[in-house]
Amino acid sequence: MSHYYDVTIISVRPGTHPRTAAALEDGLSGAPGFLGCWYSEIGALNRILIIRQVDDVAADLAWRAAVLNSGDPFGIGQFVTGLSMDTYTAFDFLPPLQAGEFGPYYEVRSYVLKPDGLGPTRALWREWVPRRVAVSPLLTAMTSVSGTVARFMHIWPYKTLDERARLRAKAVAENLWPPRGGPDHLLEQQTDIYLPFAFSPLR
Repeated sequence: MSHYYDVTIISVRPGTHPRTAAALEDGLSGAPGFLGCWYSEIGALNRILIIRQVDDVAADLAWRAAVLNSGDPFGIGQFVTGLSMDTYTAFDFLPPLQAGEFGPYYEVRSYVLKPDGLGPTRALWREWVPRRVAVSPLLTAMTSVSGTVARFMHIWPYKTLDERARLRAKAVAENLWPPRGGPDHLLEQQTDIYLPFAFSPLR
């Protein structure tokens, strides 16, 4: 069974993300399927990432429209320099996202796949993920079904950055990751490290 998620990325003016916390907490308090709200620490800076589970696509689009028509998206309009809202579907062999404490460091790896890259990438991940998650957990892996396609995003939680470096090196040294031939299906790549706001269910 596939699980759908809304991934909202907000760009804010430099140095302003700490000032957005209270307004975001209020603005997301009634958001359907709210799972996570993080801010970027390494990579593309001054970004806020919001993840929500989508159970009803039509209702989700109505919710998005209400946010955009509010005149003050998420209560932080004065800080916003860019805003995107996209729908992703997780690989159907992965469990649904659950709130909990898995980080606090979340590595968000984003790719643009070749036009014929989605099927092979899904097949490789189905084969290789069990080996990789024996080293450290995978939060999710999902592909976009709106906006620029096909984008591929996977998220890995770590307790520390040192743990991230150690476990990634272990997976490579033991030939557990990356999936053999996986990079052949990629066009673009970006890696960012996010930390959760205190009110984030995923933290």
